[in-house]
Amino acid sequence: MKIAVLGSTGSIGTQALEVIRALGYEVSALVAGSNIDLLAEQIEMFAPQLVSVRDEAAKSRLHAALSGRRADHKTELLCGPAGAVQAAVAAGTDRVLAAVSGFAGMPPVVAALRAGIDVALANKETLVSAGSLVKAAAAAGGARIIPVDSEHAAVFQCLQGKPVSADETIFLTCSGGPFFGRSRSDLARVTVQDALAHPTWQMGRKISIDSATLMNKALEVIEASVLFGAQADQIRVIVHRESIVHSMVAFADGSVLAQLGFPDMRLAIQQALTYPAVVKNTLLKPFDPTDEKAATLTFQPVDDESFPAIMLAREALRRGGTAPLVLNAANEAAVSLFLQEKIPFLQITELVSDALERYRHWSIGSLETAGGMMDLHRTVMSDVRRR
Repeated sequence: MKIAVLGSTGSIGTQALEVIRALGYEVSALVAGSNIDLLAEQIEMFAPQLVSVRDEAAKSRLHAALSGRRADHKTELLCGPAGAVQAAVAAGTDRVLAAVSGFAGMPPVVAALRAGIDVALANKETLVSAGSLVKAAAAAGGARIIPVDSEHAAVFQCLQGKPVSADETIFLTCSGGPFFGRSRSDLARVTVQDALAHPTWQMGRKISIDSATLMNKALEVIEASVLFGAQADQIRVIVHRESIVHSMVAFADGSVLAQLGFPDMRLAIQQALTYPAVVKNTLLKPFDPTDEKAATLTFQPVDDESFPAIMLAREALRRGGTAPLVLNAANEAAVSLFLQEKIPFLQITELVSDALERYRHWSIGSLETAGGMMDLHRTVMSDVRRR
């Protein structure tokens, strides 16, 4: 099995390579941004036939880094969006692990699916902003989209890869983030460092902020709708501080299936890389329900007043059209502003709400092509940055 890893130096990418190595799989291609030292180590270890980085400057740095290493293989170096697309469809690739952060990860995912390559998808923004295009690409290529997000991977298992029916309910669990139980007045004073300190998961900066605002869960509501054909009112979000139950599905007969496990993304990653096979995972601690971390499981409703992101996602789903894309683009821009300490924490969701109103009547024709989507995404981001 040959895997192309998009976003190889990020949190999901590095864990994916760990899983790939444990499984004895090969790496056909790597895509990364600007962490050149780590990427050079990955190239030396996995010998991919093709590697793409962010831009020409990063490519030059990578070439210099590799020239100082002993290696008996040749790796073709590319850069930019075109390079990422070429890496996603590298010759011999059996599956793509897509973990490039943000909407920039969409074009290589679409290219892989159209080429008939199954995609293990960890980039939720791609489905949120371009769900119809991505699903159409999968249908055209006869390829499968296999979720890597722990919650959607759990739902995928519970549903056995089938769409949800009209009488079924999906429960997405969330840890509540680092600010669980805080009021809006408390949240007005939080810092960037406060928001980056997630209680359960080790993640990148952008997704850590999304977790703090619960925007990650908001995006997952839209993602679940696209993946499983669920309506907004069929998807419930509940706070589960222990992060043991990753998701649940309630069926028409009243039965409920839940997927449980200690929090470790390597579980969902391996499931996505090996599906439909079930392969022994040698990296994880075996689950023990009597372990003190799993012995008590609690569930609570989300505080929508302090964390309005999920309500915004439901509204975007109800509107349809360009609304999910606008929500995602506005959030990307607002999170960037917060990380630069240009806006306070609470203004992130305020800017998203404002953008949804400003672009309420934008033409749905903007969603017909990848180029149109990218243009609208950039327009919304630029608009939010100027606020």
